[in-house]
Amino acid sequence: MNLYKRFFLLLTFSSFCMLFSQQKMKDYSKIMRSTNIYEIDAYLRDAHPDDPKRLILKPRLIKMLKEYIKNAHPADQRVKEFQEKIALLRKKPSTRITFDEMNDLIRQKQIAKFKEELLKKEGGTTYVTKTYGTASNPNVAAVNSATGLTASGMTADEEAEFNMLMNVNPTEHKNNTVKVLNSLFDNDPNSKESIVMIENKSDCNMIMRIEGVGNTKYRLAIPAHSDNTVVVTKGDYLFSSLVCGAQYASQKTVQKAVMVSLGEGKGK
Repeated sequence: MNLYKRFFLLLTFSSFCMLFSQQKMKDYSKIMRSTNIYEIDAYLRDAHPDDPKRLILKPRLIKMLKEYIKNAHPADQRVKEFQEKIALLRKKPSTRITFDEMNDLIRQKQIAKFKEELLKKEGGTTYVTKTYGTASNPNVAAVNSATGLTASGMTADEEAEFNMLMNVNPTEHKNNTVKVLNSLFDNDPNSKESIVMIENKSDCNMIMRIEGVGNTKYRLAIPAHSDNTVVVTKGDYLFSSLVCGAQYASQKTVQKAVMVSLGEGKGK
């Protein structure tokens, strides 16, 4: 019984010490005299939204952060952290980030990443097709001359169409980018749309024509050694294009993200 009592007393004492320690860690009784950036930051995150001390401490924290950045070494890793804190404090009462805000930050970072590599998405499908010959190859150039193709390996009408498709206005380009990115991060299995990326590895400009049922048609201009992306309604499509004078045509079912890679480059 004595052993049990000792154990109980020890457990009680330990719990009391832990509670006291936690309270001591969050003792803000002297916060108004604090010159510690992290202490004031923590207080603003923990304090009640209507706490009047915020009116004094928030401007003080911003001033302290600016002073630190002003005198910091260029390689100081805390500079970026403190700049982010200032940005948050200018928009919000504190640097506390909600779960939704954290998700949005992660999403924005992902968007920045996917702007560089737009279609490295798990579950997507990649089709690689090799086309032999380029407009810079003498043999192909001779064929182009005989068939009425331009130096870029396109017909005159198609080249004009390509230029027209490339000259989209900034607003249209921005709307298309937003649509692509929204589709990229849409994990709803019931979504009626999916993303298609065309990668042109050839030396020639090209237009990919994506034709579905009825009047469902898309045209996508892709410069040489570049790529372009479009959001399409899910379904069955005929993909067709003229790549450096060579005809490409393939039937594909688009139910998830798809990437089609065309061309082989010079020397083939």
